[in-house]
Amino acid sequence: MKKLLITAALATLFSSCLSAPKSQPLVNGKDLSVGHSETPVAAPPAAAVDFDLQGFVDARLKTERRVVVPPGRYRVTPKNGVHLRLKDLADVEVIADGVEIVCAHTSQVVVFENCRNVLLRGLTVDFDQLPFTQGRIVAMAPDKKWVEFEILAGYPENELEERIEIFDPATGELRRETAGWEKQIESLGNHRYRATKAKSYHYREDSDTERVGDILVTNHRFPSGTTGHAFSAGNCTKLKVEDVTLYAASIFGFLEHDCDASTYLRCKIDRRRPANDPVKRAVPRMRSLNADAFHSSGAVQGPAIIGCSAKFQGDDCVNIHGSYHLVTASEGAQLRIAVLRRNTIEPGDPVEFLPFAGQRPPDAVAVKVEPDAPITEAEKEFVRKLRLDARITERLLGGQATFIKLTLDRAVPLPMGSTVCSGKRVGNGFLVKDCDFGYNRSRGILIKASQGQVVGNKISHGWMAAILVAPEFWWMEAASASDVEIRDNVIVGCRRPAIEVIAAGGDGKLLPSGAHRNIVIAGNQITESVWPNIYVTSTERLRIEGNRLTPVAPREFVPPLAHPWSWGAKTPSSIVTEQCEGALVQTTGTSAPR
Repeated sequence: MKKLLITAALATLFSSCLSAPKSQPLVNGKDLSVGHSETPVAAPPAAAVDFDLQGFVDARLKTERRVVVPPGRYRVTPKNGVHLRLKDLADVEVIADGVEIVCAHTSQVVVFENCRNVLLRGLTVDFDQLPFTQGRIVAMAPDKKWVEFEILAGYPENELEERIEIFDPATGELRRETAGWEKQIESLGNHRYRATKAKSYHYREDSDTERVGDILVTNHRFPSGTTGHAFSAGNCTKLKVEDVTLYAASIFGFLEHDCDASTYLRCKIDRRRPANDPVKRAVPRMRSLNADAFHSSGAVQGPAIIGCSAKFQGDDCVNIHGSYHLVTASEGAQLRIAVLRRNTIEPGDPVEFLPFAGQRPPDAVAVKVEPDAPITEAEKEFVRKLRLDARITERLLGGQATFIKLTLDRAVPLPMGSTVCSGKRVGNGFLVKDCDFGYNRSRGILIKASQGQVVGNKISHGWMAAILVAPEFWWMEAASASDVEIRDNVIVGCRRPAIEVIAAGGDGKLLPSGAHRNIVIAGNQITESVWPNIYVTSTERLRIEGNRLTPVAPREFVPPLAHPWSWGAKTPSSIVTEQCEGALVQTTGTSAPR
């Protein structure tokens, strides 16, 4: 029986630090384009020269609307924690074709603030020192409760921060899914450190597959305490970022919040290959970014992400969402809601609902927003019982959240623990098209918005869903989806259901049909991925047709699946739907699960 194994030839090639021009593992004989796939170069790039990028751009903007940065490789030191800030600009182009900047600190690279019709093109970004470090595991507890690792030559160790991933040095891919670790990484001296798993840890053979000799990667800060997203945009309209290459970032690659109709075109996120790395390292880089590649929060019109690639980053490839506010009381047309950071609902906005349990109500309209009293003891007791990220719970209980009284245009009975959001600020109208994503520990494309398309993408070897449409109560990230098309995507080697459209209430249980509406899943090709290939719940008017599916049984996967689908007495199926009304499900073109 075929196994999902990397060939021995690849193992030899990768373990010799990828000295050949191309290193691409084969799965069942197929080229999956793993690893360092950029065009090889004969020698490392020229040494970087010091350059005041901010000063250069600011000077040109006094007289020009099109700034051309001379090609070259520059070392840039940030000012006030930012390497380049573009603020209050309109109808401006910054052209950086053939320009690489080497960031001196692990802080923000480019920040856009209150910009309109601004274009940034052609920039390549790397860091010295890197925002992550790598070490080889040299010892571990008998039950793998702790591991000890030595920092490898060429990697920094100024300030380590826990965000651990473990890679197989032979394949350059993840050895295991993410584990829970204690925040403190203990220094043992002589470049050696110990990382310990969480107090609740219990050994599991199918999950704890790391071994001595594996490569451990975790975050790194320089100077100490310095961090930030690579590119961030706030309150920008029609921002365009084109042909940007990003080799590392302390947190996200591209973050936007409260923007409108951004475009990311042919942007590339990948780990830098040894032949093009100016620093000689004992082993090649295993990671690109530390967290998400493309992250959009609160957009009026969602981003267009076209022809981009993102691989080997520490979290999702794409996440498009808005913000939920927690409902603690409902009386007629008035809701008492907790706002974690900033209220996103304004009078006149459509208001969407995620019920704690039960049917999703039709949308309403916000009429009035008023301040309300702080959290009560009874509300604190309720919050302690909710399934929320610990940081959100802390904000609610610690008095950091504000409370408002929201008046709607009609009565909407909602159980305590439901959530609401503005339907205008969740990223509706998004487009993710012709992108190449994968080789990450989490989701490929995560959508919490409506009136959008996910079309023509390739997603390879993700450890969670390749395409996931779902509101997330845990993160208070909105919203449910309507009128979304998932079409003509190619998904390879996914370890969870490759396409998932799901909705759960605050109680963690699936919501009835109608949480999502008008979803089309058509023309997708899914291979070498665990069954079911497609899983949809809580959707009204669902159409699944023309997909080519070749599911694989959990036992086929190496490393083994830690959380295989539980079928019970049911026959395994390529497509599973639950609580969906008005569904058209076509299974033509589906191979029987192996």
